[in-house]
Amino acid sequence: MHICELKAYKGRNIYSHKPVIKLVIDLENFDNIATKDITGFNQRLLEMFPGLRQHRCSRGHEGGFVERLYEGTYLAHVIEHLSLEIQHCLGYDVTFGKARCIDETSQYLIVFAYDVECVGLEAARLAIDIAEALINQQTIDTDNRLKRLKAKAVGAQLGPSTQALVNAARESDIPIMRIGDGSILQLGYGKYQKRIEATITENTSCIAVDIACDKMITKSILADIGIPVPIGQSCLEADEAISIAESIGYPVVVKPKGGNQGKGVWLELNNPEAVKQAFKSASLFDQEIIVEKYIKGRDYRVLVVGDKVIAVSEKIPPYVVGDGHHTIIELVNMINSDERRGDDHERPLTKIKIDEQVTSYLDKNGLSIDSIPQSGQKVYLRANGNLSTGGIAIDRTDKIHPYNADLALRAARIIGLDVAGIDITALDIGAPLDGVNGAIIEINAAPGIRMHHYPYKGKPRNAAKAIIDMLYPQGQRSSIPIVSVTGSNGKTTTVRMIAHMLRTQGLNVGMTTTGGIYINDECIMKGDTTGPASAQIILSDKSVEAAVLETARGGIIRSGLGYDLSDVGVITNITGDHLGIDGIHTLEDMLHVKSLIVEAVKDNGYAVLNADDAISVQAARRVRCNLIYFSFNQNNILIQHQIDNGRPAVYLKDDYIVLFDGENIYNVIAIDEIPATWEGKLTYNIENSMAAIAAGYGIKIPVSVMEKALRTFYSDSLQNPGRFNIFNVRDFRVIVDYAHNVESYKSVISALKQMNPARLIGVIGAPGDRRDEDIIEMGRIAGHGFDRIIIKEDIELRGRQTGEVSRLLQQGALRAGMPKSSINIILSETDAISAAMGQAQPGDIVIVFYERLEPILDAIKRASPLEPHVFSTAQNMLL
Repeated sequence: MHICELKAYKGRNIYSHKPVIKLVIDLENFDNIATKDITGFNQRLLEMFPGLRQHRCSRGHEGGFVERLYEGTYLAHVIEHLSLEIQHCLGYDVTFGKARCIDETSQYLIVFAYDVECVGLEAARLAIDIAEALINQQTIDTDNRLKRLKAKAVGAQLGPSTQALVNAARESDIPIMRIGDGSILQLGYGKYQKRIEATITENTSCIAVDIACDKMITKSILADIGIPVPIGQSCLEADEAISIAESIGYPVVVKPKGGNQGKGVWLELNNPEAVKQAFKSASLFDQEIIVEKYIKGRDYRVLVVGDKVIAVSEKIPPYVVGDGHHTIIELVNMINSDERRGDDHERPLTKIKIDEQVTSYLDKNGLSIDSIPQSGQKVYLRANGNLSTGGIAIDRTDKIHPYNADLALRAARIIGLDVAGIDITALDIGAPLDGVNGAIIEINAAPGIRMHHYPYKGKPRNAAKAIIDMLYPQGQRSSIPIVSVTGSNGKTTTVRMIAHMLRTQGLNVGMTTTGGIYINDECIMKGDTTGPASAQIILSDKSVEAAVLETARGGIIRSGLGYDLSDVGVITNITGDHLGIDGIHTLEDMLHVKSLIVEAVKDNGYAVLNADDAISVQAARRVRCNLIYFSFNQNNILIQHQIDNGRPAVYLKDDYIVLFDGENIYNVIAIDEIPATWEGKLTYNIENSMAAIAAGYGIKIPVSVMEKALRTFYSDSLQNPGRFNIFNVRDFRVIVDYAHNVESYKSVISALKQMNPARLIGVIGAPGDRRDEDIIEMGRIAGHGFDRIIIKEDIELRGRQTGEVSRLLQQGALRAGMPKSSINIILSETDAISAAMGQAQPGDIVIVFYERLEPILDAIKRASPLEPHVFSTAQNMLL
């Protein structure tokens, strides 16, 4: 067996609305072999992974998967469940999975959920290796593989503080994008986005962070405003450290100036030799070392968010309690077996680490790691209580004295931090700090919040929610309006119309299309930009106040969506275009793919569907939001149903596009007043206009704005490039359009016939990834519709051989009865349009169905002695 495809979907996709791994595997000779027929397979599998006994499978009850195993299930099904169980073994709660055969071949599609991408991908590989080992009666070191995978996962997954922020944002329906592989997150979209790294928000200045990281400057600033801090100095040499210690008096603390997480911190040192040893250890973390007066008391962390103290924790150093039998190291190992403890920050608590500070601390108290404490004897292992070294936290939020809370707020404010961890040492946090009771030891600019969410004892405090609420106070938006448009035809024009409406409303609009990514009129990236990466470029731009996203089939299948939820999802229509590609063989398959756009709409948003398209309307069954239908026919049963039930609808009546908003009827605009419809001749642009109006209603664009926008939207090379653009060239016209499937060929040729040309000359082509029968049908339609045809081919052949597509088009044209003498094959697109213009006579129309727009426009410009220009509606009427 071998892997044909293995990839991770990060967002909503055609398999699930949550992240999943897609695995396509060829089982080759094992595709029809049941596991019960493989000697020892089931028994060894369950011995290796007993957790599989709890899998419910399709039976819906615990043990359902085991039942399937012994009845005789297939390897793809086993690999699916094994991929999930491997993740369970590593501590991830994932349950969704499915497997199916692909087109009656030996290839199988397996999809399963994941939490951490690298873990999900490696789980699939390991599951396959285990299956092969069991088949071949071989052994496999799963323990070592799992251990390596766990180590890899720790570096890839979000830390507990960042994950808590992700959870809090999701609970508040704030969209999230992870930037890179670290802890930087984008919360929200466009204008309303905010970035945060761990607990450092974008509102925190670099200077404030630098000050907090410099413990000496921090103490100096706090002392200047009367906040008690321990006296001390920094130094670069051990002898100087001893001198400082003796000048301020023992006991002292030695710590690196720029340290964190308690690394290199030595407490309660009482002699020069201890200071010297501590200096050497602290120097591993920073060249500059601080020596300061030891403040007696308990260790507290006060979390400040904005103008509030959100949580207070007492940090307790790691300790063991003797039983009279086990050594200290044995007791530590017993504590570390607690499932709440992890190797790093992945669990609520961290395993206790035995290091130089532990052995030194024990030695100072006459103990070693091999000592056996008496029953009930509590033995502390180090002086500081950092969670990263195995300490625990007890919630003391309700115990802090108001004066101390105010000191913490003042300290954070004077340093300039909106989120701060204030470390206080005090005999009693419930009594005011006065220099005797305690002092502020330091301030942390990126405080961990794990201790507050998962205290060892006491009430959990939702610190992450407090941070999210500070960034997005109640009532403040986190997302710009998002409209996502899909369909077989009309997507690009509909997107451009909606974007023009939003611009007319005065907004900065980001737009993705087959022609590029735009912010207002500026193209910031050329090309077919209809996938998730393009959407994220728009949604990551702080200047963008609204987004209109063309969302094509290919991007949905390959990578899912580039956003979480939209405000409006539009399906213009669904035709047979692209059938036979990416496992899409029927219109129902295509419906499944494109329906994702209307499934991924906010509950209070709108799905816009074409009531005249029998396939598109079936998407309504998948919709949970509000529905808007549009139709050429007021009497369409779906339109009538909407009206009868007081729900919005858009339809054509007496040559007006009408909007019913559930209560009122608006004659938005006459179709002959929309320049893009060419006096109503371009019926598909009437349809696109109706879809745009329905979408505009869904994002609350006023009717007057929609009307004004449509009156000023032209099908020209500026506003709608490549979509029925008309040019004067000498004494004939050239029209440029992107028709590339059967339905678009029909629609464009129908419009051309209404323009009364002397002759129609078609420069035609077809994408190579279409089915033979579809390409032939396009040729047949062209043969019926045009007087002469020049057949060209795309530069991107999409798997075809040179000349293959042109022969199929020619075959279709001949079937339509077009004489062979009226058909030319010129494979170069620019040579073909030049030849067509060379043949054109007065009054002719040359239409080119292009692949690449700019070379075509250049060819047209070269053919005309005058600067080519777009026809206005008035000019078209004269012709």
